[in-house]
Amino acid sequence: MRRLTVGVCAGVLVLPISAALAQGDPENGEKVFNKCKTCHVADEEKNKIGPTLMGIFGRQAGSVEGFKYSDAMKESGITWDEATIDEYIANPKKIVPKGKMAFAGLTKEQDRADLIAYLKEVTAN
Repeated sequence: MRRLTVGVCAGVLVLPISAALAQGDPENGEKVFNKCKTCHVADEEKNKIGPTLMGIFGRQAGSVEGFKYSDAMKESGITWDEATIDEYIANPKKIVPKGKMAFAGLTKEQDRADLIAYLKEVTAN
């Protein structure tokens, strides 16, 4: 009986993590990125209204040279990976309340997973 309890607890702990890292479709993610490209460039080191997304995975938030970040973003302590990007793009103001990003967020989990899959393909430098 004890073994079942441990297994159930472990399953409950894993569900939110695996949901955040759902398998994404980069082709659909490119379409989702259309909502982002007014402010961001993903495939070259070019800042627009928002910072370049080149090299985002593993990068400290607020660290792109030449981009003027809010103090809140610079002090957020975020290191970008699949989980932190997923949480941030779901609701940017919840994660960095005094940040400059005006985007309301992507509510659909699959859209976020697809966008992350796309970013993983195009932002490596």
